[in-house]
Amino acid sequence: MMKIPRLLWLIFGISSLVLFFCASLRHWLFQSNALDLGWFDQSLYLISQGKPPIVSFSEDHILGDHAAFIFYPLALFYVIYADVHWLFLVQALALSCSIFPLWLLAKQAGLKDNLALTLVFVYLLYPLIFNVNLFDFHSEVIALPTIFWAVLAARTKKFLEFIVAIILILSCKAVLSLTVAAIGVWLLFFENRKKYGIFALFLGVFWFIMTTQLIIPQFSGDEVAAVGRYSFLGDSVTEIITNLILQPNIILSRIFTLANLEYIILLFIPVVWGLSPRYLTPLVAAIPALTLNLLTDYQPQKDLVHQYSIAILPFLLLSVITTLAANKGLIRKPKYIMLWSLIAFLALGKYGYFTSRYLEQIETVSAMRESVKLVPEEVKVLTSPQISPHLTHRQVIKLAIKDREPIDIENFDYILLNTRYPGWENSQDTVNNLAVKLRNNKNFELKYDRNGVILFSHYRF
Repeated sequence: MMKIPRLLWLIFGISSLVLFFCASLRHWLFQSNALDLGWFDQSLYLISQGKPPIVSFSEDHILGDHAAFIFYPLALFYVIYADVHWLFLVQALALSCSIFPLWLLAKQAGLKDNLALTLVFVYLLYPLIFNVNLFDFHSEVIALPTIFWAVLAARTKKFLEFIVAIILILSCKAVLSLTVAAIGVWLLFFENRKKYGIFALFLGVFWFIMTTQLIIPQFSGDEVAAVGRYSFLGDSVTEIITNLILQPNIILSRIFTLANLEYIILLFIPVVWGLSPRYLTPLVAAIPALTLNLLTDYQPQKDLVHQYSIAILPFLLLSVITTLAANKGLIRKPKYIMLWSLIAFLALGKYGYFTSRYLEQIETVSAMRESVKLVPEEVKVLTSPQISPHLTHRQVIKLAIKDREPIDIENFDYILLNTRYPGWENSQDTVNNLAVKLRNNKNFELKYDRNGVILFSHYRF
């Protein structure tokens, strides 16, 4: 295998530091949320303590969510030292280290050093990379470099590495089994990698059946959570698949919408200069993720902010590599490619949040930080969503939101609320009503009150 140039290691280091700093700063500003950072942080903490990883926000077991077994080895970091910044570090490293297999794939395809290096910057400037790093934490980010690694292993005929990569991808999230199966189809029919394709196709289909029909129902007692986003196709995974096959007219009516057109434009515009219809076969492996995003009305699946497009990006870039290797594409000069990517990042990157959205509750940040320090360990806590990720190292923490009403305050030892910024738009009245109840309840004592942040403790504590 080709030697990784030192410059690439430098780029990796800088990228990791920038992403880690931005995610940490967002958390410091109390802009992270119960869903999803608090969810995963509490799960890892409980696993590290040898306790069942049942998220107290909803009483769900972590495996009943997405069958993401990757959280068990991740919990080893929490055994060393329980801190949410491990998740930011893992995410930053995962997003950044994709540049190594990407560069190797570009070089393997015959691209010159300057063009291969340019593709590294194209990846790092693709808006989804920066944006998803800011959206709490999601295990799919670990699958991103692993997908590149799996493709590289297949093309270099390293079957053992390929097996490890595929298993790692599957451990990140159940739905990625569909991507793995699609990778198998692509390798089998378009890459002339029969053994690799059959293995990925078989394991992907097997894991999809295992997770959706056995593991997730076993731990959640219900269907896969995302089934509700496709209710027009059925009430279960089996019904949805059946109707997808038997009623293709439903698919067509759901796909051809203005929202989907906008999503496709957002997805492709950062790399449209390097795509050609003749060299799009890598996108075969992106079909499951793309189809799921197009069929749903759930808006976060149709942007470059959330994690739902992560499984599409590697194959977009592989299509670009294939196009450039064939001396095709609208733009081939590195300086113009860089300019295009920079413009796309400036237009679609959410760096501006640090001077706007993330500063909306800045006057209460100091008060939230002080009040969090006053909450003892292992007490039962009720709190605002943006405060919860700072208090999730305990077994019981609930959210003061409308969806959880009616809320019995007697069930909690400490109640910490931000009455100015309740965290979710639908919970202002909920928080105000709770504040009134607490002030009028003789069983609770006011421990802290500043800038709209109030902390009450039950007298039994």
